[in-house]
Amino acid sequence: MSRLQPISPGAFALSRRGVVAGVLGLAACGPRSEEPGAKKKPGGRPNTLEGAVAGEWRAPADAARDPWRHPVESLKFWGVSPGDTVVEFWPGAGWYTDILAPFLATTGGKLYAANLQTDNPADPAAAEVVEAYRQKLQSRPRLYGRVEITAFGPTSGPVAPAGSADVVLFLRNLHNWMAAGIAEKAFADAYAALKPGGYLGVEEHRAEPGGVQDALAESGYVQQAYVIRLAQEAGFVLEEASEINANPKDTRDHPFGVWTLPPVRRSSPRGEPDDPAFDHAKYDAIGESDRMTLRFVKPAAAAAPAAK
Repeated sequence: MSRLQPISPGAFALSRRGVVAGVLGLAACGPRSEEPGAKKKPGGRPNTLEGAVAGEWRAPADAARDPWRHPVESLKFWGVSPGDTVVEFWPGAGWYTDILAPFLATTGGKLYAANLQTDNPADPAAAEVVEAYRQKLQSRPRLYGRVEITAFGPTSGPVAPAGSADVVLFLRNLHNWMAAGIAEKAFADAYAALKPGGYLGVEEHRAEPGGVQDALAESGYVQQAYVIRLAQEAGFVLEEASEINANPKDTRDHPFGVWTLPPVRRSSPRGEPDDPAFDHAKYDAIGESDRMTLRFVKPAAAAAPAAK
């Protein structure tokens, strides 16, 4: 299996514009149903993951995706527990932050949001994404608690203090980092942030097994074996793989990659106007993508990974 190849600064700039555009459009729409057994502290603050998922502050558009993303089951699988310190890489508009931040704030935990790197003057859209996220958190400080916004990008520093995190989460972003040439840095930064024995949770669009991995992941799909290899090269050990977010209906052969499917529902190549004649019915019937759900652990007797 081939390793990722370095990408030139010009190629990174081109891919970054597409990545930021994707981050700006992460929400979908629809009604939600309450989770059974949801518990909240007085004033609406949740002390369980079920309570956080059932929270009234979540947008209906976000909650409508719960049957595809299985947030309670996924977060428990990744080992998120009351009082944890969690690092969420590239939270976008805050789909998972709306669950994690209130839960951790109520239970004495801490959330680090390793958002887009914003120190590139040629990329003002990144700053807009981060500012919108910051304003969201500041609008309800009692609900979200003190989320610490850090950065992840090609030249960013630590995403959290070294050895401080119980859990780090990569949530449907690895294909973006592959396109930008920073996937290996993501794993290295996660490894540095985690305590020995801490968990790395990965959710990613899953390519058909057995093929050759496109290093840029232009379709949005990634080989599960490739992800495992990247994690192992960074020093992680695969502890368990789950089918929580599997979708056997996903044929992975869509005209505009994974973005043809909900929630994006692309109808034309990236950067071109939507095609009003495009028939979404076939792709809407598939639903959201087939996804791998993986849990890696930083070994308890962790040593720095070998130099490559």
